[in-house]
Amino acid sequence: MNSVRTPYPKAAKALLRDTFFGAARDLVQQRAWSEITMSDIASAAGVSRQTLYKEFGSRDEFAQALVISEGERFLDAVDAAVREHFDDPRAAVGAALETFLRTAGEDPLVRILLGDDGAGGLLPFVTTQGMPVVQWATARLTATIEDGWPEAPPAKARLLAESLVRLAISHVTAPGESPEATAASTGELLGPFIDEALGRK
Repeated sequence: MNSVRTPYPKAAKALLRDTFFGAARDLVQQRAWSEITMSDIASAAGVSRQTLYKEFGSRDEFAQALVISEGERFLDAVDAAVREHFDDPRAAVGAALETFLRTAGEDPLVRILLGDDGAGGLLPFVTTQGMPVVQWATARLTATIEDGWPEAPPAKARLLAESLVRLAISHVTAPGESPEATAASTGELLGPFIDEALGRK
């Protein structure tokens, strides 16, 4: 079977964006986001500032894209955890949240982000300005839920996905119990809704 090749312009664009994100990740680990300019990122990536602005219209737009790019890695892990438990929806929800919290807690860039004092850092792009992140993560998780449990009404699948996303962000930015304990309590809280949405009462 012939593999589908990614068109060159699309592949080149993805590579360029990855280069920018990689440069930004390196810079953020050296100094605060509030001290990093678009010129700094472009220079670290080995391109002109104009090239960076052509791809991202503003510094805030770049920051939002960077946060979503980082989130891709976590959503990959969450997606895999859910798919491993398609036979048990409650277990799937618990595994998804536990995986997300543990992975995020071990990530050095997330620790830097959470150490932000809110003065021009990246944290607002997850919290007060985080709607694009919430919408993106909700859409992806909704697709996974619909794939595993097609009997779930679309509105309820989306509600479950958005609830999980918002809970995950809340627990990451203001951690309390261990990932295991948080996942267990969340599964208990959402369990009845999951059973009702899937007609498993």
